[in-house]
Amino acid sequence: MSVKPPVEIIPETFSYVFSPYREPIAHVAQGQRVIIHCEDAFESRILSTGDLPSRSLADAKFLNPQTGPIYIEGAEPGDVLAVSIEEIEPTRDFAVSCLIPFFGGLTSTSLTRTLQPPLAEKVWVWRLAQGRLVNDELGLSLPWQPFMGTLAVAPDLEAITALSPGPFGGNMDVPDVCPGNTIYLPVWNQGALFYTGDTHARQGQGELCGVALEITSKVTVVFSVLKGRQISWPRIESGDRIMTVGSARPMEDAARIAYAELVGWLVGDYGWHPADAYQLLTQAGGLYVGNMVDTTYSLVASIEKAYLGRSRANT
Repeated sequence: MSVKPPVEIIPETFSYVFSPYREPIAHVAQGQRVIIHCEDAFESRILSTGDLPSRSLADAKFLNPQTGPIYIEGAEPGDVLAVSIEEIEPTRDFAVSCLIPFFGGLTSTSLTRTLQPPLAEKVWVWRLAQGRLVNDELGLSLPWQPFMGTLAVAPDLEAITALSPGPFGGNMDVPDVCPGNTIYLPVWNQGALFYTGDTHARQGQGELCGVALEITSKVTVVFSVLKGRQISWPRIESGDRIMTVGSARPMEDAARIAYAELVGWLVGDYGWHPADAYQLLTQAGGLYVGNMVDTTYSLVASIEKAYLGRSRANT
């Protein structure tokens, strides 16, 4: 089967939900290189230090615009969609971050209510130059380490806000959703109906204030479909690790989801006995917080590939 030439997707409008009911904006083939243009989380409403969120976002009914859905030929309910990220290229030379009233990991929020007033609003603009993100006010220069804050397929029945993560992927804010890695997502709908957006120029673990270094971009991906390979939650594969993502509140439930999914991966694909996999992850597993600010929190469990072929006693 010949591979079709690359396709470039420049959306005329964006979606603010992951929905199985929206018409696809493009149809693409497996193995085809797809270049997807993405807006930032604020739809470029915050561009300078003077663009305070209370003013710039006051008339923004929705946030986190998504490019999609994209229909992948051959994807059917019960399959797994593999998304290989080849490149993330910025489409402007700066990123922004900010403090938003009643939003973030160390302030009162709509979901964690207290009587505290909001933190003072502030916007930071970081220049992107020669692979570095520079903030003159802070006197800091950080490496360009881009990833897609949001990447998803359409859920089974519901239309879910693009601010949320879940079994479908979504707004996970996980730095390992980056070039060189492959993300695996369960498929519930014909064509999978893929969405992405919310590019981050970089982000620390947890996305503490709720806003990474937000930037517009174009991301190059290649899709493939795994038949007869059902999974329950997002999985990520890098050159040296396999990872699983769980999203829930409280945070310990997200950790349990991620680690349980990773045990299942070790059992199903690598022949481990469940108890042995449990022991391996207890002694050698990794766990970090993708986000501690979204509607549900996302945690990433991982294990180095070097361990996958080790002893499989009791199988």
